[in-house]
Amino acid sequence: MSWMRNLILKSSSTLKPRTPVAPTTLPSLYNSFTVFSTESAAAASQSPPQPVVHQYAGLGPTAPKEKPRVVVLGSGWAGCRLMKGIDTNIYDVVCVSPRNHMVFTPLLASTCVGTLEFRSVAEPIATIQPSISSEPGSFFFLGNCTGLDANAHEVHCETRTDGSQALDPWKFKISYDKLVIACGAQASTFGIRGVEEHAIFLREVHHAQEIRRKLLLNLMLSDVPGITEEEKCRLLHCVVVGGGPTGVEFSGELSDFIMRDVRQRYAHVKDYIHVTLIEANEILSSFDDRLRRYATRHLIKSGVQLVRGIVKDVEPDKVILTDGAEVPYGLLVWSTGVGPSPFVKSVDLPKSHGGRIGIDEWLRIPSVQDVYAIGDCSGFLDSTGKSVLPALAQVAERQGKYLASHLNMIGKAGGGRANSAKDIDLGDPFVYQHLGSMATIGSYKALVDLRQSKEGRGLSLAGFTSWFVWRSAYLTRVISWRNRFYVAINWLTTLIFGRDISRI
Repeated sequence: MSWMRNLILKSSSTLKPRTPVAPTTLPSLYNSFTVFSTESAAAASQSPPQPVVHQYAGLGPTAPKEKPRVVVLGSGWAGCRLMKGIDTNIYDVVCVSPRNHMVFTPLLASTCVGTLEFRSVAEPIATIQPSISSEPGSFFFLGNCTGLDANAHEVHCETRTDGSQALDPWKFKISYDKLVIACGAQASTFGIRGVEEHAIFLREVHHAQEIRRKLLLNLMLSDVPGITEEEKCRLLHCVVVGGGPTGVEFSGELSDFIMRDVRQRYAHVKDYIHVTLIEANEILSSFDDRLRRYATRHLIKSGVQLVRGIVKDVEPDKVILTDGAEVPYGLLVWSTGVGPSPFVKSVDLPKSHGGRIGIDEWLRIPSVQDVYAIGDCSGFLDSTGKSVLPALAQVAERQGKYLASHLNMIGKAGGGRANSAKDIDLGDPFVYQHLGSMATIGSYKALVDLRQSKEGRGLSLAGFTSWFVWRSAYLTRVISWRNRFYVAINWLTTLIFGRDISRI
């Protein structure tokens, strides 16, 4: 087999490292992997010394022969749309995010009750931008950004792992030529005690999984002999706080699930389960008045109880309102808007209204070079004369699309390197035009509001036709053909066989 040995030696001699960065020695790194070992401690102590393990301290500045590096913080609507449109012949792309996929949030509520499978709304980043898994200078790092050094053109990051065997975070640095902050926002609790501990948000796939498991668990527990009537009513009371599109859509999906599936498969407890939607003002405040009234009538007809009130406190088994009323619950879903994330709060950058990172008309952060912010974490500064845009998926997507074209233009003009775009024409500024709003309210009914502003005029639809438009529009907006196929098949399966009620 000498020819095989010669082939291996020849192949190994021609291999090149993927990225030319200097490693640093981490002698303790081997110890962090011992949780995966099946050997006993005694055997491990008698084993021979292990080789020194090396880990890259990070990605250093790009060399003149390398492509400029765009670092994207986040994998939401804004960041993923940017990565999809960036020209990888001009730039290397590095993404840092605590998740390796994008969530198609308009369909997330449908996964909570089994209308859709969870994988149908999760799009891998490697599918959105294939160069991340194929190009030698492009990477995806599972982690969070913890700091920014704009003068040195580098970000400080640390890995993030979840679960019972989560590893201690490893800190590393990434140098950038262009930095795009697209880390989104976090659910707003308004400082109300008990929300973080007892409520479930609806922003990520794992939130939907937790809601589904909790809902099905309560259904099964309520059927156990010996459960009191009061406890059974509490377990099967689903409370939703927040009357925006997410809260209304989840309430509609849940009431549809109760009427079409629970009443058939949990006949013993079908008269106990009900849904309450708590909102301080009007539900769907951004929609046309006629559509709001239609949604209110339909939700009440579907069995959803609408309560106008403000939550004062959240306890393990009940919600307390400011008027003293107590609302017991078995499942509490919190959907009251978003606020700035801890990273956005901590970074030393100018802020706009609501604590967002301040940007100019070209989505730049004026106080630093080569740094941009898009999506829910950004807002126009007062000096621009523009109002802060709402935290909507279409806003983030349009900003990501614009910034990708803007960076491609700068790169073609020779401004892709750090501190090299000062004298380059910036082109047209970003202009947002609202395309309308849509929301499903259950029972094959939906709302479509095509007005460009709350005070403007435009087409507004409600009912089955709107539901068909809603489904058609979002099916075409799903990024990959694979997930479009998943969504279409899931909808058809649910229509014919009903929703899956397995608790996995």
